[in-house]
Amino acid sequence: MLDYKKLQKELYQPSAIKPALIDVKEMQFLMIDGKGDPNGEAFEIATGALYSVAYGLKMLPKKGITPDGYVPYVVPPLEGIWDIADGVGYDPRNKDNLVWTIMIRQPDFVTAQWVDTVIAQNSKKGNPMLPNVRLQTQMEGLCVQMLHLGTYDTEPETFEKLAVFAHQQGYTRNSKKHREIYLSDPRKTVPEKLKTILRFRVDEL
Repeated sequence: MLDYKKLQKELYQPSAIKPALIDVKEMQFLMIDGKGDPNGEAFEIATGALYSVAYGLKMLPKKGITPDGYVPYVVPPLEGIWDIADGVGYDPRNKDNLVWTIMIRQPDFVTAQWVDTVIAQNSKKGNPMLPNVRLQTQMEGLCVQMLHLGTYDTEPETFEKLAVFAHQQGYTRNSKKHREIYLSDPRKTVPEKLKTILRFRVDEL
């Protein structure tokens, strides 16, 4: 069973005590864009569309369709790239101005054709954002990351640790954008026990 969290521990099992410098290679993701408060309806609908396609791809063999190169796999965790509409940068107190791209990593056998097939299969479910789901490759390159424990509103404390660590290593943050990887389900986890990987790209000083 292909499980990226176990296969690539450096990406999905970082320390909550010490930041790390990592080189993130090219991967492909299902993606969908949006803006506004992630506690709102738009984010919920977008997330639903994304998971609908992700699990539809995983379950294709159960519908008698086996793509070339298919292997059984665990659906990777939800991820998000976050920015703010006016370009100032992420501010957890200003959620209405957030701009986001949420995504789920996909195995190499997944193609745009299979994504279109699954979207068509799920079209009767009535999710208006299904057509907005796309397959896209992305390479982050050199980044610093760390596991954040607790509520999303305390993330700035961890970002400060990451910034200090990056500077000590001879690097600086190259964008106000950042990535989050959600290892906990907020619907089933109390805020103080949430586990979220925080990551941003860096350049040499």
